[in-house]
Amino acid sequence: MKSALKMTAAIAGGLLVGGGGVQLLQAQSKPPAYVVAEIAVKDKKGYDENYLNATAKDISNHGGTYVAGGYDKTLSLVGDPPPNRVVILQFANMDAVKAWRDQGGLDMENTVGTKYAKFRVFAVEGETR
Repeated sequence: MKSALKMTAAIAGGLLVGGGGVQLLQAQSKPPAYVVAEIAVKDKKGYDENYLNATAKDISNHGGTYVAGGYDKTLSLVGDPPPNRVVILQFANMDAVKAWRDQGGLDMENTVGTKYAKFRVFAVEGETR
């Protein structure tokens, strides 16, 4: 009888571990997401003081990190040259990007940022290969 109980416990434990592994793999299956912002800054001092610092903190609070960007650090390869500021951010996945935008990122851009700059912002999923 003891061996049957041990076998049952081993099977139950295996199912729990296997189920947890599947959940972990599914959580990892969402690719990272990147936000690309093309920003035509009209008032650099106002933008930096009233928008940039608060936005950088908000991005960090939502798990975003700066990958590339800054003022006049781009090279136009094809088409129209980009504006004077381009930024690339990385988030864990597209859900994290949406949460950041829904929880204040969009409001900050619309209420404060547009006083100092014109924005074109989009997000793209990263590759999982």
